[in-house]
Amino acid sequence: MAQKTSLQKPSGHGFGNDIMASFVVFLVALPLCMGVSIASGLPPTAGIMTGIVGGLLVGFLAGSPLQVSGPAAGLTVLVWQLLQQYGLGTLGVIILLAGLIQIAAGVLKLGQWFRAVSPAVIHGMLAGIGVLIFASQLHVMLDGKPIGNGIDNLLALPAGLSHAFSGGGPALHAFGIGLLTIAVIAGWTSFAPKKLKMLPGPLIAVIVSVIAAAAFKLDIHYVDVSDHIWSVIQWPQWESLKRVIETPILLAAVSVAFIASAETLLCASAVDQMHQGPRTKYDRELLAQGVGNAVCGVLGVLPMTGVIVRSSANVDAGAKTRVSAIVHGAWLLLFVVVLPFTLRYIPVASLAGILVFTGYKLAYPKALPQLLKFGRSEVAIYLSTILVIVAEDLLKGVVFGLLLSLFKLLYVFSRLHIERDDDAATNQVHLRLSGSATLIRLPMLAAALEEVLPKTEVFIHFEKLDYIDHACLDLLTNWERQHCAAGGNLVIEWDELAWKYHQRRSTS
Repeated sequence: MAQKTSLQKPSGHGFGNDIMASFVVFLVALPLCMGVSIASGLPPTAGIMTGIVGGLLVGFLAGSPLQVSGPAAGLTVLVWQLLQQYGLGTLGVIILLAGLIQIAAGVLKLGQWFRAVSPAVIHGMLAGIGVLIFASQLHVMLDGKPIGNGIDNLLALPAGLSHAFSGGGPALHAFGIGLLTIAVIAGWTSFAPKKLKMLPGPLIAVIVSVIAAAAFKLDIHYVDVSDHIWSVIQWPQWESLKRVIETPILLAAVSVAFIASAETLLCASAVDQMHQGPRTKYDRELLAQGVGNAVCGVLGVLPMTGVIVRSSANVDAGAKTRVSAIVHGAWLLLFVVVLPFTLRYIPVASLAGILVFTGYKLAYPKALPQLLKFGRSEVAIYLSTILVIVAEDLLKGVVFGLLLSLFKLLYVFSRLHIERDDDAATNQVHLRLSGSATLIRLPMLAAALEEVLPKTEVFIHFEKLDYIDHACLDLLTNWERQHCAAGGNLVIEWDELAWKYHQRRSTS
């Protein structure tokens, strides 16, 4: 009976922790949902609606107990581009199709495969997204709009800043509000009292910006919301649904599904390292995300992913189960139903400031030292992915990074160096292999063996060899038989090779 009692107490205590954590996550999610939505070109309530679906639906189905889902900065640029290109109606169909692709991937148990992406590409993707968000949202901080791709936005920044400082007026006032927001977030993160640390910096920054804008009666852009959240819903029309068979629409849906899945599963992996509870079931999480995105597509709102800022806040606030993620969706719904008018006091520049700060944190090259440990090629893939994302677009950058990773893999498994030492006095030949002895380099190995004279004692050393496949082993076995028949001898360091692989397995 004592054991039963000890099990019950943590359960009740855990539920209390979940409720408290849910409110903290709600406070974090509210400004982020609106900021991501505005940056994507949609009304702020579209982002809140996605957060509600991410909480109430995906939180219930999720395979990652403590991960929180909602609109993500990582999809902002792609959604904005698709919205400009296809319009809101077709965007919803693309998101619906992306969700169905994720559902299929989850059912087929492909969750682990989405994780099989080079860390250099993943970090490059996140950093590239950070640069794009930073460049585009600085224009919004000036009460303007993004101009085009990352390069266009970066090149136009000096002129925009110069115009704001020389002309003053709303642009300069909005920029000041954005800077105030960033300063409050940074200051709160570093200097907030321990007892108040649970309150998220972005929320405090928005409150301060609202007070400042009201006190100075600033004539800048404010959040524009409807009194009814349901007015943001855009049901799919038949004309848009008919376009699902078009190649550009399919490619767009695959892009959303791939990037959303990669970001979600990367986030889930990071969240698993933050707590000691149950681990993520990746296929189930992928399925849950697919259901959520399919629903968001039907509603015509933003797509979702698992998001690290809200998830880490959830863990830090003491959440124990998925209840916290579910209830945070209920808080979002309650807020926009009861208090939507309060959102109209929020300066758009303040939400842009939150995203500028987020973009900076994503773009900061903190991954470089870790990638450098695995060689300069990983750093080159990382930087190339960022460059193409900023210069072209997100999908091209990710595909380019994946291609570079594949080329590197092919290079590694096709590089074989054979060093030959002849000792005429003893009639011995030493062949030292380094790199990878695979089918691709089998002709090279065969040619080196054929150059050995008959009746020679041959030693083959593997100490510098990274990998050898069955085809090359078979070649050595057959050549040994022929060489011995011709009066020669072959000494292969089999024990050395076996020891090498044994050590690799024991340390991995």
